[in-house]
Amino acid sequence: MKYTQNEKILQIKETTLIVGIDVGSEKHYARAINFRGVEYGKLLIFDNNAEGFAKLEKWTAMIVESNGFTEIVLGMEPTGHYWFSLAENTMKKGMHIVLVNPHHVKKSKELDDNNPTKNDRKDPKTIAMLVKDGRYIEPYIPEGIYKELRLAMDSRWRIVKELSAIRNRISRWICIHFPEFTTVFGDWEGKAALLILHECPTPKKVVEKGIEGIVAIWKKNKIRAVGIKRAVRLVECANTSIGAREGLISAENELSMLLEDYESKMRHLERTMTLIEELANQIPGFEKLLEIKGVGLVVAAGFLAEVGDISRFSHPKQIQKLSGLSLKENSSGKHKGKTTICKRGRKRLRYYLTFGIMPLLSKNEEFRALHQYYTVSKERPLKKMQSLIALSNKLIRIFYAILTKDVTYDSQKMMSDIRRPEEKVA
Repeated sequence: MKYTQNEKILQIKETTLIVGIDVGSEKHYARAINFRGVEYGKLLIFDNNAEGFAKLEKWTAMIVESNGFTEIVLGMEPTGHYWFSLAENTMKKGMHIVLVNPHHVKKSKELDDNNPTKNDRKDPKTIAMLVKDGRYIEPYIPEGIYKELRLAMDSRWRIVKELSAIRNRISRWICIHFPEFTTVFGDWEGKAALLILHECPTPKKVVEKGIEGIVAIWKKNKIRAVGIKRAVRLVECANTSIGAREGLISAENELSMLLEDYESKMRHLERTMTLIEELANQIPGFEKLLEIKGVGLVVAAGFLAEVGDISRFSHPKQIQKLSGLSLKENSSGKHKGKTTICKRGRKRLRYYLTFGIMPLLSKNEEFRALHQYYTVSKERPLKKMQSLIALSNKLIRIFYAILTKDVTYDSQKMMSDIRRPEEKVA
């Protein structure tokens, strides 16, 4: 994997054919140039199917044969999910795939003709010129177990997002039709509360069911954590409820559908988490990540799913950059701007790292001590959020060492980062 600008430029040789492709949902547009920007052939328009890919292969082969090229580099924008099939099929044909930033394409489209026009005929050449100048990245397409784990974590991400929306809608329903419900049950997702929402969700139904009827519901389903006292409170709240009294038939129907969606998503989440655990356990070093107190299945599996094969990185700073946790500065002359994280990279990896720090601070003594050292230190103390970012980068280095060197987490080495005053004097 090439990271420096020079190494990227040196990959483009005299014998390299650069093909820029503007990716679309149904049709793709391609133009070809050499390392000096000289164009070959005419604009190619091909469909997003097997016949279209064969047309692209035949077109590039004709240019290669007639002009003496020995290798092909395909450059494209990562437009949604439309480029997945194209990249996978062309890589199997031995073509080298690189990606350019859509923001760069937008900014550089006027360099050739000094015209702000943007269309499907112009974009492929702009993309090819960016590749020629080494302004591209090489995509990592996971394979094998890493591909399986990433897809499973993607499914979990979508399920959790949908589940959050359903939870909010149920909370809204309760707030409108039975606001006192949350004073009786601290959490509506508890077993006893869910049974009431299924059987008698509105204050009117609760009053009709009565204390004995509510207790009978819990006994029938073998719920022992609640009893007659809770039932009495529920009926009292129902009698004095300020919830909406009109449109209850439609409201009950809406809640019934929401609860069905909620229970369905919970089953999907449970099944997906079981699959994630099975897949993650097949990756060497995963169990050692879980040995760190405060690191859970979601954080460890999410890290592996987003990073992929750890051996493709030569330094943990590369993972730091991939996650968007590398620092950026905005300074000029005497002006000294704020230093913040760049947020360029895989946002889900950044999410797993930054939110994974919170349980570490509450459960892991070493991370908690280091956080206190960063924020209370007399010499250049960090703000709390700055400390969390520093600890997230520390977690990257720990994961990298464990996975690449096959070592276990060392709490003593972790604490060695704290410089005591007496050590400085010595």
